[in-house]
Amino acid sequence: MGTRGQPFEATAAHDSEDRSGAWFGARWDDSRVSTVPRRTAALAGGGLLGIAWCLALAAPALAHGPYDPTPPTPWIVLTAWEFDPTIAIPLAALAVGWLWMVDRINGRHPANPVPLLRTVSFLLGLFAIAFALQSGIERYDTALFSIHMVQHLLLTLVAPPLIMLGAPITQLLRVASPRVRKDLILRILHSAPVAGLTHPVTAWLAFTLVMWGSHFSPLFDLSLENPGVHEVEHLLYITTGLLFWYPVIGADPAPRRLGYPARGLYLLLQMPPSSFLAMALLFAEAPLYHHYATEGSPYGIDPLIDQQAAASVMWISSDVIFIGAILVVVAAWMRAEERQAAATDRRADAARAALEERADRLAAARGIPVRPRPTPVAAASATASATATGAQAPAPSPGGGEASSSR
Repeated sequence: MGTRGQPFEATAAHDSEDRSGAWFGARWDDSRVSTVPRRTAALAGGGLLGIAWCLALAAPALAHGPYDPTPPTPWIVLTAWEFDPTIAIPLAALAVGWLWMVDRINGRHPANPVPLLRTVSFLLGLFAIAFALQSGIERYDTALFSIHMVQHLLLTLVAPPLIMLGAPITQLLRVASPRVRKDLILRILHSAPVAGLTHPVTAWLAFTLVMWGSHFSPLFDLSLENPGVHEVEHLLYITTGLLFWYPVIGADPAPRRLGYPARGLYLLLQMPPSSFLAMALLFAEAPLYHHYATEGSPYGIDPLIDQQAAASVMWISSDVIFIGAILVVVAAWMRAEERQAAATDRRADAARAALEERADRLAAARGIPVRPRPTPVAAASATASATATGAQAPAPSPGGGEASSSR
């Protein structure tokens, strides 16, 4: 399914170039995006440090305590944030670290800074994790399975691709010193465990097994009763989500690079397992999870109906995301083909020009007069004018092209 990818040394040796910028493999056009000014990044970093300090003093959310008697509404889900320092501080630290890293890269390479779209994508990925684990979603995830499913989708199908679109490995390689890059980062990236975990087959299987195993094992009910197990489940979702999307995004260097057809197939093959999992939940005749079944009908919602709603959310959302990702891959594939065709034409034009120049030199050496050959732009304009007026295109000059070479 894959081909040998760009070696990590390629990025390390040319750290002044952001070569791996890709939206599902299509290179970023740096000329069309702005970058994060150094002062703006510093101010944002200082603000996030202040937020992190405030979060450290905040009380943890009681996600696994008694049910909130207030029925969930869209407004409550969006605005009822309760910050847990064990989640909020690491996310804030990652955001500050990213902005610091971007500031350093832009300072070192002003001609090739980090595109703003990368920073926006990475920070949106962190925000998606925060929204899943700190907002009103976490407030009601142990009461309603449908809300719990939204949380799972954010952690597996929304946050990971956004984070990978930021190309974090590339930015880490660019900001590191040559010694740290060679002796630490590249050694880790070249290690057998990393190569095995990031292999597309391993990533695909890990994602599938975690999704099925977590929903059809005692882990799910245990996570609803035990906060520690619940956090481990979230970590599994985020980790396997990052592994799954890593071969698809293609923004970072990898030991094995998937071609565009393989990326589309990779995503397409994930749709049946996700759909069958949703179908198993949707068509079950009774609630599958003891926790939700024994809690009665909180907020007047029957557990079986809640389970069916969760299955519908999973089925529709996963299909929409996977189909959208496949369409993006196809669009990137078409753009890559166009760039390759244009490059092939340029090489053919250069080779033809070299042959014509050689033919002219040979004709001049033999004393054969050589007429000036029109430039490619003039020749194209003459051909277009002749086509528009219905006239015959001008014949090649006697001293040029095949006529010269035949002498």
